[in-house]
Amino acid sequence: MAAHNLGTELGSDFIKTSTGKETVNATFPVAIVMLRAIRDFFWKTGNKVGFKPAGGIRTAKDSLAWLSLIKEELGDEWLKPELFRIGASSLLTDIERQIYHHVTGRYAAYHDLPMS
Repeated sequence: MAAHNLGTELGSDFIKTSTGKETVNATFPVAIVMLRAIRDFFWKTGNKVGFKPAGGIRTAKDSLAWLSLIKEELGDEWLKPELFRIGASSLLTDIERQIYHHVTGRYAAYHDLPMS
């Protein structure tokens, strides 16, 4: 997949894996192709394009895997909100549960966290 197929040559600031509403959403194989196209485009033009995986990222552990992938493929510069965002509305609940567990030593019941 060439970078121009991703909309980068048309001035896109970000490319996104999906809307997050499909049955299959953000997957690592597709993301790797997209990230390498972003990298190739940057090497050719000097322009940075952001990346947003969307859909299917539900846990803090999932988000760490995506952060690791970005770091390995694009480097630390892309680990900023200007260039990397996770589209995962259900992720907030898991992060709250993980923080609650870290602070209290136990996992929260659903009634303990109003966002759940």
